[in-house]
Parts: sequence; structure tokens; C-alpha cells
Amino acid sequence: MKIRIARYDKNKEPKAVVFEYEVSEDKTLLENLKEIKEKKDASLTFRCGCRSGVCGSCAIRVNEVERLACKTKLKENDLIQPLKNYEVIRDLVVNIDKNKQLLQNSNSFLEELSSQKVTKEDEKLIDRQSNCILCQSCYSSCPVLEVNKEFKGPFVLTRVLRYLDDKKEAQKSNKIALIQENGIWDCTLCGNCTMVCPEFIDSKSDILKLRMIATQAGYTDPNFQNFSMDFNSGFDPSGGFNPNGF
Repeated sequence: MKIRIARYDKNKEPKAVVFEYEVSEDKTLLENLKEIKEKKDASLTFRCGCRSGVCGSCAIRVNEVERLACKTKLKENDLIQPLKNYEVIRDLVVNIDKNKQLLQNSNSFLEELSSQKVTKEDEKLIDRQSNCILCQSCYSSCPVLEVNKEFKGPFVLTRVLRYLDDKKEAQKSNKIALIQENGIWDCTLCGNCTMVCPEFIDSKSDILKLRMIATQAGYTDPNFQNFSMDFNSGFDPSGGFNPNGF
């Protein structure tokens, strides 16, 4: 069985070159990548870690869909590519340095410890979001990030919700304020992030919940404000409606 791997070295090639390799049908993609590197082409570069679908480091795209290489079985002529919306360093390895900055800029961590007691029911509220392995699959699948590189992205917003729902977090207003710009209102709610998450985290629903929390805190969707201004500009003071706004 043959598969295709899109390879790129920013220091040598101006664009990706697709290589074809013979692989074993009964092995996972990660097992085949390792075999290619060990026996056929030592220059092939990719990331991997636990090999158990827990660390998220082997996330790639198979036929344009984000997957974990360690959990993916292959079919004839599959195309393997690096994640989207990231700078490709080499072959299937992308630069994820900005993830740390995105998490810091949204205060998606415990800022101030509260004295409230946490029950088992409270733990369930943050259990699903706590399972995020930061594999970047949701980030790669997000169409907003293709046009807005400053968008905080699904995994950051899911992480923010995890701490807003955490009774041990005493400082929540900062988090809500920091996800207004390039955050919750910029999401198109397409659901791509939810479909590709290996941990079955529903980032789309998380973002909808964040919008509700923000609204209760007094924030409004700036897109509606802009629409209202554009719409009102079409009214004629004499009582008619001018669709051209003059």
C-alpha cells in the first residue's frame, strides 16, 4: 500500500514536495512514519510522544482532516500533511510557540485561589475541558484563523471556560474581559473544532456558553452593533426606507 507525505524544509524548498512511500496496511500512521524514518528515509521529520493518544504531539492532517498519527489507520493513497494555521518548520513539524502566548494573553490559568469548597459535582463541570491535550487539531481546522491570525482559537477559549467554571478561581472578570477582542464573538460556530477533537471536547458549545457568560457580565456582540448601525443608516427621516443609506 502506498501513501503520500507532503514534505517541506523552509531552509531548502520554496514549497512542499509530495513523496510516495510503501507502508504496511496493518500498522498505524505513526508506526509507519517511524518505519520510514528508521529503514527508508532518515531525513523524514515528525513529532511523537506517548503513542497512546494522550500527549497530542503527533497531530497531523490525513486527507485534509486533523488526526492523531498514533490512532490513525491508513488507506491506499492517503495524503499526509502538517497542521494548518501554523508555520511549518520541516515536513510534518509545525511551530507551536505562539500557543503559550495565546494561553497567557487570555489568562487561561488559575489567577487567584478562592476559599470555596469543591464538590464532586463541581469537578464534573470542568472535567471535559480539563481533558484537552493541546494537540492543536481544533486550531488547525478553524477557518477563522485562516483570515485572522490574532483569533484566540478554540483550545484557548475552552481552557478559559474551564477556569470560569472552576470554583477555585476567584478572579473571573479578567478572563471574561480578555476574550472579547479576537475571541468569542469572532467564532463562526462552524463546529470544525468539535468534529476533529480526539478528546470529544465540544468547543463550539463552550464558546456559546462563554458568550452567555459574557452577556450576563454586560458585554455585547460588537458584530450586532455594527449591523445595527449599518441598518439604521438606511432609514429616511421623512418616514421611508432608503436601502442605499442616503
